[in-house]
Amino acid sequence: MPLCATHVALVADFAAEHVGVEDALPGPCSVCGSRTGVRWPSGMVCATCEWRWGDVPDGDLAPPRVDVVYYLRMRDDFGDRIKIGTTTNPRQRLAAIPHQDLLAFERGDRTLERRRHARFAATRYPGTEWFRVTPELLAHVDVVAAGVSDPWDLHARWTSEALSLRG
Repeated sequence: MPLCATHVALVADFAAEHVGVEDALPGPCSVCGSRTGVRWPSGMVCATCEWRWGDVPDGDLAPPRVDVVYYLRMRDDFGDRIKIGTTTNPRQRLAAIPHQDLLAFERGDRTLERRRHARFAATRYPGTEWFRVTPELLAHVDVVAAGVSDPWDLHARWTSEALSLRG
């Protein structure tokens, strides 16, 4: 539909006011299930994982591999402790480990996990991946978790990035 110069200016002003504005997606994100999006001139993206709304991941491909180091907290009769572990399937792995809190995810594999174990070795419970809670360990977890309200949102973003990068 052709528009006069005045209406073109009004449409441009309206669009400019709504660029980068958080809004509800028309349906759940096909990658992470979030319902919150961000409106851009080129379309909407998921506010959680930044997957473009409307793009469908290729169902014939295996899910992307996203290695994470996780930090779990457990408080019980044996004390207050933190587990540092790694997995490529955190939902399945964390469901199998008793814990009260998921403190953080850090992108990395066994190499990073070994470095974390070595760094906090003095407080490690022998033969386990559990560590006594110390100010140094809590400070490290705070740095890893800085700016992240929900570790699962961060994992969804990494998964989305991995999907995007493989084309």
